[in-house]
Amino acid sequence: MEEKTYAIIDVETTGGGISGNRLTEICIVLLKGAEVIDKYTSLVNPEKIIPHQITSLTGIDNEMVAEAPKFHEVADDIDEFTRGAVFVAHNVNFDYNVLRNEFKALGREFKRKKLCTVRLSRKLIPGLFSYSLGKLCSSINIPLQNRHRAEGDTDATVILFQRLMELDEGGEVINSFLHPHSKNATLPPHIPAEQINDLPEDPGIYLFKDRHHKIIYAGKAKNIQKRVLSHFYDKKSREYHLGQETSFIDFETTGSELIALLLESDYILRHYPKYNRAQKKPTRTYQIINYINQRGIVQLAIGQTKQIQDSVHTFYKRNEAQEMLEKLCEDFSLCPKYCTLQSNVKVCSHYSIKNCEGICNGSETVENYNHKVKNAIASLSTAKQTYIIKEKGREPGEEAFILVREGRYQGYGFVGPEAQISSFEAYEPFLKLQESTFHTHQIINSYLRKKTEKNMIRFEEEAVLG
Repeated sequence: MEEKTYAIIDVETTGGGISGNRLTEICIVLLKGAEVIDKYTSLVNPEKIIPHQITSLTGIDNEMVAEAPKFHEVADDIDEFTRGAVFVAHNVNFDYNVLRNEFKALGREFKRKKLCTVRLSRKLIPGLFSYSLGKLCSSINIPLQNRHRAEGDTDATVILFQRLMELDEGGEVINSFLHPHSKNATLPPHIPAEQINDLPEDPGIYLFKDRHHKIIYAGKAKNIQKRVLSHFYDKKSREYHLGQETSFIDFETTGSELIALLLESDYILRHYPKYNRAQKKPTRTYQIINYINQRGIVQLAIGQTKQIQDSVHTFYKRNEAQEMLEKLCEDFSLCPKYCTLQSNVKVCSHYSIKNCEGICNGSETVENYNHKVKNAIASLSTAKQTYIIKEKGREPGEEAFILVREGRYQGYGFVGPEAQISSFEAYEPFLKLQESTFHTHQIINSYLRKKTEKNMIRFEEEAVLG
């Protein structure tokens, strides 16, 4: 059987993310089987300034590349040199994507089979603390000179790959990595393919963790395995760096997409994962509060806080609180002045609310007015609904539920087919308590706007959990 040709490649770049990276140097060593048959190396003019921190790392500065060929001048050489060869690199997706983007900018396609020596090393030399090129070479006594220059790193990777071929007698591991259905060519370097294969194809949440098991990304999915893989197929710089930092992937199936959304929100707010953009910033709540002023009148106002506290009612947008105050004012003939809808006026003169009965000008008694305010507050309390949302469980016969008590999310749980649920209180032993936040409020409200009430069980106020 004919021996495979491998192109061992290392590139140096200007930095600036995957899409912004421009080539500054490239080295390619061709192997026929395990034997070196040719080498190509060249500096490349990136046609942009090389940042100081990159020069400090690689030693390549703007003066060095000023007279070097531009990529379009070496593209044919690189294309021809690597044609028919397997593209091999340490952390192959980086080098491969840099070259592919350079060709793409010229309107050309660059496509090769890929092998990653990080992933191969983890498989064939398990148990090492680090698989970075420098530490790996130090661990197994491979000489590494001229570090962070294309030729020096490529020469070390060639020796590493030759060692890996010796360990992979018969080529079983390498061939499995090159199999068309293998995920090894697309996965980041530190995630074993077995970990991906173990991911379920069910709804739930997934957690990307770094090598210290710290959560760096939390996501929800209808199909956990499919969604996790989509991160690695995405070529955006942020997704690439997320993959590079991920060493472990945990998951939790939920059966219900709604519970997955609520759990995702909980993980983001509790762990502030590095790569989650949304939901991190604490959101202020707006509350209708009441207090007795100097005249003994019960006054209503809007209070703002970062915590959900006991109040007449809590809102997540100021305009919602404002609209509710106006409605209370109108429905119970309250005074706009004493509902803090007007300030610095002796007598109310609201543009739309005209049914004040005179508390502001002395024609209504404080006792009568306060009684109306008490009724208004009571109306808000009774408007807070208590209900269960029933959803599909994690397995046949199981039922998931989300509990909202007096307008506030309490948590979720799962009930098996053997459980006898005949009352609201019967859900209590299965409930996993969760925090009610702006985001959980938005998630549940969005769900209820899209769904009918057939999955919803309402309860009267006196039947709530005690």
